[in-house]
Amino acid sequence: MKTTLNPYLNFMGNTRGAMEFYKSIFGGELTMQTFKEAGFPHDPKDDDLVIHSMLQADTIVLMASDGDKEHPVKSVGDNVHLSLNGDDTAKLTEFFNKLSEGGKIDMPLAKQFWGDTFGMLTDKFGIHWMVNIASGEQK
Repeated sequence: MKTTLNPYLNFMGNTRGAMEFYKSIFGGELTMQTFKEAGFPHDPKDDDLVIHSMLQADTIVLMASDGDKEHPVKSVGDNVHLSLNGDDTAKLTEFFNKLSEGGKIDMPLAKQFWGDTFGMLTDKFGIHWMVNIASGEQK
């Protein structure tokens, strides 16, 4: 098995909504397990919180879970940006537009000094994204 790096996101009670949103954009297979299903000791009011989820779509893998009162999520997304890179302009532009729905475009997709098209956004779950569309030009 080759070594990979997969983002693991933490939310406070809205992992299910976030992961379903990402699945609607990237497609793929989404699996989720709740605290109750895992048999993990927890407060019964947290039965439906997600203890682990994974979205596997083409070359994208995202994992996520919910925090609880013993493991609260204090802030979401302020120190990390997820970066999508490639040369498929239509696909990456579609990802950018869909991820920004209900969120905020921090920097619109535009041609940059290094020759690529690049933009930044914060999605409706507070996750920061960067999208870089390679131009094929060398600068």
